[in-house]
Amino acid sequence: MDNRRAMGSWLSGPRAAMEDAGADFGYRGRQLGLPEEGPGSIARPGRRLGALAVDWALCVLIAYGLITDGYTPATSNWALLVFFVMSVLTVGTVGFTPGKRLFRIRVLALDTGTVNPLRALLRTVLLCLAVPALIWDRDGRGLHDRLARTVEVRL
Repeated sequence: MDNRRAMGSWLSGPRAAMEDAGADFGYRGRQLGLPEEGPGSIARPGRRLGALAVDWALCVLIAYGLITDGYTPATSNWALLVFFVMSVLTVGTVGFTPGKRLFRIRVLALDTGTVNPLRALLRTVLLCLAVPALIWDRDGRGLHDRLARTVEVRL
């Protein structure tokens, strides 16, 4: 028996194994009616993580320089609060944070296209809890996006 094929399907994950068996998942965003590539398509995880890193670094810098006046154990807590306020205000008004704008990503509501402040608040609360952001569906949306009925798309 040739174990290479079995090992290959195990290493590539359940999605690849199901696709080899004939299941058609389509591209990310197909179920949402979004294009496969280009503007308006689902933002890839690398862009999303890069935007999050830029936003977090900006918030730590603000907490470090303006609130705690140096690094203390409370700096990270203040940075989380700054991140929370910044995300609610910027996503709820213009649809992106500074990091998302830098990486050319925008948050859209699935039904209306614009994110209202209440939806941005729900999304940000869940994002700050971190666990919902680590659970993704097959379209690449985190649980925080699913519950807030939002999606991150490329500009």
